[in-house]
Amino acid sequence: MSTTTLPAAPAAPAVPPKVETPFRRFVSEFAESKIALGGLIVFTLIALIAIFAPWISPQNPYDLAQLDIMDGRMEPGTVGGDGFTFWLGTDDQGRDMLSGIMYGLRISLTVGAGSALIACLVGASLGLLAAYAGGKTDSAIMRLVDLQLSFPAILAALMILAFLGKSVTNVVIALVIVEWAYYARTVRGTALVERRREYIEAAQCLALPTRRILFRHLLPNCLPPLIVVGTMQVARAIALEATLSFLGLGVPITEPSLGLLIANGYEYMLSGKYWISFYPGIALLITIVSINLVGDQLRDVLNPRLKK
Repeated sequence: MSTTTLPAAPAAPAVPPKVETPFRRFVSEFAESKIALGGLIVFTLIALIAIFAPWISPQNPYDLAQLDIMDGRMEPGTVGGDGFTFWLGTDDQGRDMLSGIMYGLRISLTVGAGSALIACLVGASLGLLAAYAGGKTDSAIMRLVDLQLSFPAILAALMILAFLGKSVTNVVIALVIVEWAYYARTVRGTALVERRREYIEAAQCLALPTRRILFRHLLPNCLPPLIVVGTMQVARAIALEATLSFLGLGVPITEPSLGLLIANGYEYMLSGKYWISFYPGIALLITIVSINLVGDQLRDVLNPRLKK
């Protein structure tokens, strides 16, 4: 009796293992914190509101043709004379507070992010130069850093703006001057460790230009702490700008930020017109907290020693 041998079933194609790229690993580790992820979503929403404010705001609060002084200091939810509903009330000039907050976010985020970026470029360059050159160059730069950090930031910014005058550009200049030292000290500390690595010695033996060694080899390995400090400094710059504007030495009234909006309603707080300062203050608080939550998680992800 003969037996029939059935042909073997074809083998299933091998599934290649899923490669976890550094970016994918970074995203998964960042998403482990639901609070930080929520902060990122909130900040993204705030940034989009600021960017598209001219198109999505109910009115242009600084277009005189759209304002009516008779709508001044209306309570939240009040309907104006032209049928327009002021959901967050109006200020003393009849400007819609919701629209004012949207426009104020544009100035606050622009000043905060712009000053932080310029200060990062200046501070990182000087920190790299100090760590790589050493000697008298390192001593001179670090003594300048120590001198800068010995002054309270708000006092130094007030003195600079009292000399330069009020404008968005001058506020950015003042914040760059008071912030660059933080980046320089951070980058120098990391670069001193990296400077003794073999790849730097190999680059020196190949007689590569100093600029290439600094920015193509040394700087990329200093980015993790620099990103964390930069994120925190954006929030700090926004808070400093709001303080300066509240004190009357920040941005001009034609380009109001959240700090100036808060200052506009300060004198009406005791008379019960709380919303003029309250809602811009809440917007400022949410913005700063969301940035700090993102920066906190970035610090944990980019620094392995802080991982639980």
